[in-house]
Amino acid sequence: MIRPIAIHRTPVGRSRPPGSSPAPGQGHDDRRAPAAPASPPGATGGPPGRTEPSGVGSTQVRYGKRRTTRRTRKMQLGLVGLGKMGGNMRERIRRAGHTVVGYDRDPDLADVHSLSELVEQLPAPRVVWVMVPAGAATQSTIDELAELLSPGDVVVDGGNSRWTDDQKHAVELGIKGIGFVDCGVSGGVWGLENGYALMYGGDAENVAKVQPVFDALKPEGEFGSVHAGKVGAGHFAKMVHNGIEYAMMQAYAEGWELLEKADAVTDVREIFRSWQEGTVIRSWLLDLAVNALDEDEHLDKLRGYAEDSGEGRWTVEAAIDHAVPLPAITASLFARFASRQDDSPQMKMIAALRNQFGGHAVETKK
Repeated sequence: MIRPIAIHRTPVGRSRPPGSSPAPGQGHDDRRAPAAPASPPGATGGPPGRTEPSGVGSTQVRYGKRRTTRRTRKMQLGLVGLGKMGGNMRERIRRAGHTVVGYDRDPDLADVHSLSELVEQLPAPRVVWVMVPAGAATQSTIDELAELLSPGDVVVDGGNSRWTDDQKHAVELGIKGIGFVDCGVSGGVWGLENGYALMYGGDAENVAKVQPVFDALKPEGEFGSVHAGKVGAGHFAKMVHNGIEYAMMQAYAEGWELLEKADAVTDVREIFRSWQEGTVIRSWLLDLAVNALDEDEHLDKLRGYAEDSGEGRWTVEAAIDHAVPLPAITASLFARFASRQDDSPQMKMIAALRNQFGGHAVETKK
């Protein structure tokens, strides 16, 4: 019989953005406390009873009654695209003890001057992570890498590519014996300290070659990364994630506007703040909404205009392809379209029709 192992230690708290609320059971710390510093080499953190990778040395993992030790394989990674997201990812991977050779068109950000130089500096089998805008930029980068890499190497597309492009890229690279993994990445500007949520798709053999990097990028703790399925599954999961994000933001926005319009309500910002504890609608997005209201209580400095990055549209298109009703996500996407119209052509027609059939008053341009 294996006896339980008693381990007494203080959990290392995950750094949170200013104004965010602690998770249940974590107490009530200062809402504007600075982000926790990076763990030193060999340090560990996470929830009680489980120790996650520090990125240096061995990793101790306790599942139930047994504790095992797993070695963290150090590797060298090529990273293409060192903007806000890619630059922070390079730093987080390096903090975990891995070597990153980065390339960017901006020479002030790059470690090397070309993709060919990046490939030359990596030992085989190579792993190259592409973090550039979806579409033409990703396609041209993968085309160039296809001519530089060798059989057994792996390309990871960590941008916001459409999942159907992943399947195309996997075939193009597969002809040359090069593996492909698609990875949806969420975390934004907070990812360097808090970690990045990762959703990846591809063959298990190719995923295994990238796993040390996935482990370095993910948040501390048990969750935050998933092998979602075959090639394309990672970006498909990230697309749905962003569609849900659209709908959540729209719900908060509609509630905020209604509160602002009600004469009986005198402090909308504090209502939002009160929801950060004990409510079923508390979330990181709510925390960020409170941050925004702290900076500009009635959002007077902003124009009511919102772009869309493309994934909301793809989510709705996928819903049509699969005959899945998505009324909330679809409405949230269309609300963004409406935000771009100062004088809605549709409402002009509606006003004209109401005037024609019922003699309802209309407003004319001055």
